[in-house]
Amino acid sequence: MHVPLVVLGGGPGGYAAAFLAADLGMEVALVERDERLGGTCLLRGCIPSKALLHVGRVLAESREMEEWGIHFQKPRIDLDALRARKEKVIAALTGGLATLSRRRNVKMVRGSARFTNSKTLEIAASEPGGASQTVTFDHCILASGSRPARIPAFDVGSPLVMDSTGALELADVPQSLLVVGGGYIGLEMGTVYAELGSKVTVVELTDALLPGADRDLVKPLQKRLEGLYEAILLNTKVVKIEAGATSVKVHFEGPDGPSSKEFSRVLVAVGRRPNSDGLGLENTAVKVSPKGFVEVDGQQRTADPHILAIGDVCGEPMLAHRASHQGKVAVEVLHGEPALFAPRAIPAVVFTDPEIAWAGLTEQEAAASGRTVEISRYPWAASGRAHALGRTDGLTKILVDPETDTVLGLGIVGPGAGELIAEGVLAIEMGCSARDLMESIHPHPTLGETVAFSAENYFGLATEIYRPRADASKE
Repeated sequence: MHVPLVVLGGGPGGYAAAFLAADLGMEVALVERDERLGGTCLLRGCIPSKALLHVGRVLAESREMEEWGIHFQKPRIDLDALRARKEKVIAALTGGLATLSRRRNVKMVRGSARFTNSKTLEIAASEPGGASQTVTFDHCILASGSRPARIPAFDVGSPLVMDSTGALELADVPQSLLVVGGGYIGLEMGTVYAELGSKVTVVELTDALLPGADRDLVKPLQKRLEGLYEAILLNTKVVKIEAGATSVKVHFEGPDGPSSKEFSRVLVAVGRRPNSDGLGLENTAVKVSPKGFVEVDGQQRTADPHILAIGDVCGEPMLAHRASHQGKVAVEVLHGEPALFAPRAIPAVVFTDPEIAWAGLTEQEAAASGRTVEISRYPWAASGRAHALGRTDGLTKILVDPETDTVLGLGIVGPGAGELIAEGVLAIEMGCSARDLMESIHPHPTLGETVAFSAENYFGLATEIYRPRADASKE
């Protein structure tokens, strides 16, 4: 079979690319080894984890209502019903994608693909005994995604030692859970299990949770997690894991020396690695970095003129919305349009409680590059809406160019931060000034108005807090 355009991978980037190509009148085939579209994000990542985090948030709110004099009985958790509801969410979304694919006349090819040369894919059938097929193409968009990183020493062959995929299956609610890795995946899943009743311990090799994230944003989260989790072990290395029949013994090396402890389950969440191996890329002109990322230019083209790449397989940050945007750029390039992937801001969200979100330049990046910025922090303790919600631990901060007042970055920690960050992305992409944010009328009382208030604070004009500026000319 010959198809002008083949998209390899049915995740957020892959199906976005295939659907746009079809909308533009291109003949396209979408190759996916799973029976359903959606990729890791929908089937084993973003969507199921957020569904479970919603459950966790409801459980937390039921406890928090006691401060208002509202008392609920201790919740009874029906794991079978919880798993079924999670699967119902996934099924609804994957079913919708299947319908959209059919309506757009996207050819679906099921199976595991491998490049035999720059214009040919050999596709092994997904079902045992099924026939393989050869697909030739003019162009291929590689959207093979990523998978959980594995540490060989932790592969002890026990179901009690899980990766993020296993954790989302919710086999049970273990009495105790060790999360190896203080990144966003570990903290999100740790939050889910802690709210469901597990005693959660997080171990992180570095000196802080969420390494690389803004410290101002992490502090409120860490303080809250210290009350939710059994323990947070920083500067601590997992030396060895020994799995028994009903528990896992873990050996640590930390600031106080070696130690060990038994846990009911262990979740290894130490990042993800690109799915660039096993695809036959060595049979093409595609270049792969030592870390396994496919090298691309601003138009998502690889070193092979017939192959483009998008999403996790071609670099950080490994985010679904980045992949989707790159997929559309790649299609537009093949359609002859002057498209370029050059965003000023790619938002990142950690869906813990509180949520953390940021876009554009961060304080740490500014310091590392020697760039001069001015920072305005607006504490949610000054927000009426935050007080009404009982969540005054939040913070909104903006980074501003002191010469032009241009907004360079925005960071938020607090409930709904992932929703609020979109305004910052738009502001940065449009080159807005802090005054633009300040003079845009925001509804009151909302958490969203803290974005405007942070801009007011930059000029020393915030109503609810007093911060006079040394440079009166800004006023």
